[in-house]
Amino acid sequence: MLRFALTLLLFTLAFGVLSSSPVFSDLILAKVDRRIDLTSQIVRITTSLKVENAGSNPISEILLSFPENQAKHLAYLTATLNEGKGKGKASSGAGLPTEVVIPKDVPDSLTFYSLSLPKGLGKGESLLLDVLAVFTHALEPFPEKISQADIQLLLFQDTAHFLSPYKVMVQSLAVKLPEARVESYTKLEGTKLSGSELKYGPFHNIPPFSYLPIIIHFENNQPFAVAEELVREIEISHWGNVQVTEHYNLFHGGAKSKGEFSRLPCFCDYEFLCRYFVRARPYVRGASAFRRLVARLPPRAHSVYYRDEIGNISTSSLWGDSKKTELEIEPRYPLFGGWRTAFTIGYGLPLRDFLFESDGKRFLNFSFGSPINELVIDTLIVKVVLPEGSKDISASVPFPVKQWQETKFSHLDLVGRPVVVLEKNNVVPEHNEHFQVYYKFNSLSMLREPLMLIFGFFFLFVACIVYMHADLSISKSSASYLAKVQWEEVQATVQQIHNIISHCLTAHDKLEASLRDLSRTGDVQACKATRKSVDSLLKGVSKDLKPLVTFLQSSPQAAHILPKVEELIAKERDLQERLMAKHTTVVDCYEKKLGGREIENRIASNQQKITSLRQEVDDLMDFIDEI
Repeated sequence: MLRFALTLLLFTLAFGVLSSSPVFSDLILAKVDRRIDLTSQIVRITTSLKVENAGSNPISEILLSFPENQAKHLAYLTATLNEGKGKGKASSGAGLPTEVVIPKDVPDSLTFYSLSLPKGLGKGESLLLDVLAVFTHALEPFPEKISQADIQLLLFQDTAHFLSPYKVMVQSLAVKLPEARVESYTKLEGTKLSGSELKYGPFHNIPPFSYLPIIIHFENNQPFAVAEELVREIEISHWGNVQVTEHYNLFHGGAKSKGEFSRLPCFCDYEFLCRYFVRARPYVRGASAFRRLVARLPPRAHSVYYRDEIGNISTSSLWGDSKKTELEIEPRYPLFGGWRTAFTIGYGLPLRDFLFESDGKRFLNFSFGSPINELVIDTLIVKVVLPEGSKDISASVPFPVKQWQETKFSHLDLVGRPVVVLEKNNVVPEHNEHFQVYYKFNSLSMLREPLMLIFGFFFLFVACIVYMHADLSISKSSASYLAKVQWEEVQATVQQIHNIISHCLTAHDKLEASLRDLSRTGDVQACKATRKSVDSLLKGVSKDLKPLVTFLQSSPQAAHILPKVEELIAKERDLQERLMAKHTTVVDCYEKKLGGREIENRIASNQQKITSLRQEVDDLMDFIDEI
């Protein structure tokens, strides 16, 4: 909170100096209506402006200004002309051209954006302008760390006055909060809190660069799903399919979780209560955690899968109709603040829905952003994989991105497939607009891969015919053939020994399991019965080993492997003896009704040796298994 107070003090001093600076033009903002939406992790500020030209010269641009603490979090900015009341839509149907400008005699603490008007605004004329600004990482958890049972509280900082280089005649501000509960907020004249909406103003005759700081400390238990990196690969196949693969590296960007994670309370409170009562009871454990995400896929998506590094995840639901397909995915564990997860979503789409032709070129028309709702993406990389042989490649994106090309090799490729790579930082759902990738492709190139398969199978069949009619056998009396036969016998014998030792290790595990059952149930007789069956098994196994070892000792081909085999057998016997001794000691202690601490002291030194021997035996088994 002290950091916020210092920040506000600095900005108040800075804008106090700016308020005495000259006006940039003769424009006047006759009316400003601002609405700040804080219902999710993404802050959306919608501003309606009535702009009037009080000067004599036409105006061709309008300046928007943002303080430094907001500009660095600005992800999306658009401005449209409004035809007026009752219509509510931009007359041009598209946003005005916007670019960053640096006016003279302005401090670095401000960032200016210039909006170019389609035609000059003449003397005495006015227009209505709708501006949408979207910010990410603008909400700061306070406190920064919470336990599972705590709710999530956030701090938001802004100005009650519309920060502008122009004079504002009338201005009002409304802040939409996710919950009716508000810890604290800056109280000004005319401030009113009604339910989950906080209103400031109206304010009159606001001078240029007026800055009236406000802080709102409020509850927000919405999940903060942030993708540190998202890589979307869109692969085009002219055989009728578009394959989309999305790799997510996701974390919870809200208040970090502190303390130990209790799985049992999570199951009782989070799994059950959050499913039915989290909206009515936000105080239950893990109120700000999330374990479900919804991805809105394009219509007619098929072959949908969802997996992570371990494998496929079956806890997901898919449903859809002719207009949309929704995939509800559930990670393997609930995500609390600061926790991370990584997963992959893949699906196929009909090619005819996204690939078109124009002026002798084909072009892909696809959405840019992520299909997951209210996801903030720090770095988004979109890769469009074109068919091999594509040329004259270009991309059209409705906002600035980094572009370059790569080459990807896949099955049956000769020169590789061209890949158009688009990268953008700080991506929000508003960026989920369509982009186009144009290229030329000769349809005859589609025959390349089928012909390669045909000729490949043809030469394979010819090779098989030659092989079947050629005598490539080696004489059974030759030294190389005899050596090969002897080595195969050695390998078979070693494999038999490997299997026998594996049975012994299984018996060891059974013996250890009987001791664990003894500590849990106290049934000494069952433990002794297990020991008896294991003794019988190990004695039979010992008899089976002797002829196999004798064979290896007599075979010259086994000279290099014999020492390792003998070492394995010796260490297994040593391990067996120590396990039997440990078993006897533990059973005797239970019969004498000694405490657990006394039992651990008696077997401590033996247990260390058992652990060491087991590791050595496993290493030798791995070595022999590679032969």
